[in-house]
Amino acid sequence: MQTRFDPFRELDRLFSDALRAPASGAMPMDLYRAGENFVVAIDLPGVDPASIDVDVEDRTLTVRAERRSQPQEQVQWLTRERPFGALARQLTLGPGLALDQIEAGYADGVLT
Repeated sequence: MQTRFDPFRELDRLFSDALRAPASGAMPMDLYRAGENFVVAIDLPGVDPASIDVDVEDRTLTVRAERRSQPQEQVQWLTRERPFGALARQLTLGPGLALDQIEAGYADGVLT
């Protein structure tokens, strides 16, 4: 069976795979409802809690944090997949949510 290479089909496959990926690999999150509460859990391992900023403006929840790279002298990197630097994630909040009741906590590398 002979197959033909179709560059447009391959590009379509690559873009489809990219769109199925999480919105932010650096800040993966879970979102769920527990009774009357909506809960977001965002993975932020290795982040200094003092660098985390949670802000709500115009019904947009913004989470910012910074993961600093550890300086290592005379190291030859073989693989470096852990992201560092400034990280951010935004969520649009629905009109029925009580913005004055938003609470945040950070434990074991997870912002809730």
